[in-house]
Amino acid sequence: MNTVRSILFNTAFYANLIIRMIVLSPIYFFMPRKAAYAIPKAWAASSVWLMKVIVGTTFEIEGLENLPKGSYIFAPKHQSFWDTFALLPYLDDPAYILKRELMWIPLFGWYAKKQRMIPVDRGARGKVMVEVMKRTQEELKNGRQLIIYPEGTRRPPGAEPIYKYGIARMYRDLNIPVVPVAMHPGLFWPRRTFQRYPGHLKVRILPPLQPGMDPDTFFAKLIEETEKASDELLVETIANNPKLPVPPTATKRLAELDAQKIAAKAV
Repeated sequence: MNTVRSILFNTAFYANLIIRMIVLSPIYFFMPRKAAYAIPKAWAASSVWLMKVIVGTTFEIEGLENLPKGSYIFAPKHQSFWDTFALLPYLDDPAYILKRELMWIPLFGWYAKKQRMIPVDRGARGKVMVEVMKRTQEELKNGRQLIIYPEGTRRPPGAEPIYKYGIARMYRDLNIPVVPVAMHPGLFWPRRTFQRYPGHLKVRILPPLQPGMDPDTFFAKLIEETEKASDELLVETIANNPKLPVPPTATKRLAELDAQKIAAKAV
């Protein structure tokens, strides 16, 4: 039954995306940029609704009050395609730094260009990265939020974290708050499979890390606070969703956390 629901959802999800992009393009491209953001945000909300109705996956957000006014870096865990769109309706005017190849995709690339997303060649150095920082600063001057995934790429739930130091450099150079976000959408929308799973997902938005720290201190604090919240949510999510398939990375991490508890009690 779950396989059938997953196929139905995936079909509805991509049909919803393609049809909206085609039908609403004449409206989208003639609207002012920020006002036009309502169209992708509505698509994101409708996609979350489709997953709720077809698959049975729901979610809640803790800590919306932690989002600052104006510009900041939004720094979520990255496990799934879900976390690239589901939180869009809760952010005022977000901008992504994304692979330049995505800008070449018909319709999607045009939509991204309209919203002044910032393309980057992942292998770029020197002048190219200087230009990316210049573009980023221009967008932030307009009060926008920058979405950065600190680990750079999707990681399975419970996997050993591999944070990229680039976010520490951006924290130093941009001089704005960084908001860590912990969640485990990869348990419900796993990568590299069409299967989607029912259950309840929790997103935890943590208090912002304010500018002014030494980059190394900031980097260590970002990892510590995000991973602490991530571990707590992993235990809670799996306990509250007993029928959920648990990937090996999550099983291993749960065993490590249990061992840490036993060791702490023995001291």
